[in-house]
Amino acid sequence: MNGTGKLIKLLVRQNALKITIWIISIVATTVSVAFAYGDVYKTKEELYGFALTMDNPAMKAMLGPGYDVEKYNLGAALATEMLLFTTIAVIIMNILFVSSSTRKDEEEGRLEMIRALPTGRLSYLMASGIKILMLNLLLSILTGIGLGLVGLEGGTWESSFLYGAILGATGLCFAGLTSFFAQLSDTSRGTSSLSFGALIVFYIFRAIGDVSLEGLALISPLGWTVRTGVFVDNEWWPVLALIVTGVIFAGLALYLNIKRDINVGILPTRSGRQRAPWYLKTSLGLTWKLERNSIIVWTLGIFLMSAAFGAILGDLETYFSDMEYLQAFLPQGDETDMTQRFITMLIQIMSIFTAIPAVLTILRLKKDEKLGLMENFYSRALSRNKVMSNHTIIAFFSTIIMQGSIGLGLYLTSIGVMEQNLVLGNTMVEVFIYLPAIWVIIGLSLLFVGTWSKGSSLVWLYIVFTFIVLYLGNLLDFPQWLNDLSTFNHIPEISQDLINWTPVYALSALALFLGFVGFTGYNKRDIQ
Repeated sequence: MNGTGKLIKLLVRQNALKITIWIISIVATTVSVAFAYGDVYKTKEELYGFALTMDNPAMKAMLGPGYDVEKYNLGAALATEMLLFTTIAVIIMNILFVSSSTRKDEEEGRLEMIRALPTGRLSYLMASGIKILMLNLLLSILTGIGLGLVGLEGGTWESSFLYGAILGATGLCFAGLTSFFAQLSDTSRGTSSLSFGALIVFYIFRAIGDVSLEGLALISPLGWTVRTGVFVDNEWWPVLALIVTGVIFAGLALYLNIKRDINVGILPTRSGRQRAPWYLKTSLGLTWKLERNSIIVWTLGIFLMSAAFGAILGDLETYFSDMEYLQAFLPQGDETDMTQRFITMLIQIMSIFTAIPAVLTILRLKKDEKLGLMENFYSRALSRNKVMSNHTIIAFFSTIIMQGSIGLGLYLTSIGVMEQNLVLGNTMVEVFIYLPAIWVIIGLSLLFVGTWSKGSSLVWLYIVFTFIVLYLGNLLDFPQWLNDLSTFNHIPEISQDLINWTPVYALSALALFLGFVGFTGYNKRDIQ
């Protein structure tokens, strides 16, 4: 453990800006939404309507089991609507930080430089763990103080700090899990894929368990997260269980770190072929080979999540009838039934997930450039347009595959559970119409990589903003100009007989323009 203190200072200083942005974003969003709730639910009747809305299989699958209707207060409403998705944001933050300061630093050779200095074998991993502990502790305290100062109905200082503790404890649990995966895999991409795969599996377990099999939900850390009864019952056992689980996985990570050599993982790596297949001898084939596993994992995860939601569509009409409050929660449209409107909201949210692996594919250009791997391409007869086009083509087709998996998952599992089955053709059209909105995000990624690679991470902020607008825009009555900044806000509703295709064409043209500027900038700027 020699030198752990100095390494902690190094890691904190190295990630100070990212830590600040993440904490401010999460705390500010949570506190601002809590502050706005006083104006959203002005009467008991409105709050009662919200409680009834949450008491149906669809919302339980999406947000958790909720509370008894008679126990609802403003704090409970905030926890029902915000807790799980805020926790997922915290989990993503922890996965990215742990993956970066463990396997990624090892992969890029920084750990070897550290070990050449008078430091202990476990010092770097221990320093990374303490940094993550400090990060989650700070997030928990600031969130607790913020919610306490807002003074929501039903909120005490205990419940406010419990809300913050849930976020931090769930983050620590997945940080420990990610550090464990960092010992199994020999790449940072493999570590992230395993961690995000575990997140998707645990989310599906919780969704199915919350609807019909509670035992399944209780084996998922996310199932513990939504069972604290914060602002009403204030149960602390899930927080303790999450922290203990995180500590166990962190201990296993330290043990495995001693057992393995540097730059290798515990899981055996399959030996490659003696001769490369024909497609691998092309630059496009090589790019596909590098991105293939990530795309397959994301496609499978998105399909399973869509299938899980499709399985409960049959019960929705019964629960959604005569619930006027849901008009404010779901996308607007007088002629569509409530089930159809829920499907539309579900497709919108899942389409944002589709954008993530596509953006990762584009941003790999920046990562490879930073690692000096671009020399392997540009030392040969390959143009920058060719290399950038390869990543763009893979990202483009991955969005089509993943949107198709959303439609297929909803359609296949809806068969037999709905009185009137979904029509495959209509479902696919409804899913694919969001492609131009996703392509704009791909174009934005190309723009950053081509003109300002250091600012490429800003595209993640735009994805988060898009999610917030979709999820909370109608409920919190965001101004129209703010909603219009989201590309998804311009997609027409497919359920209406007459579809306005103009915004679809306009978004496609905007994506092409952003991509063109990105390609132009990439050809002109210096490559590191």
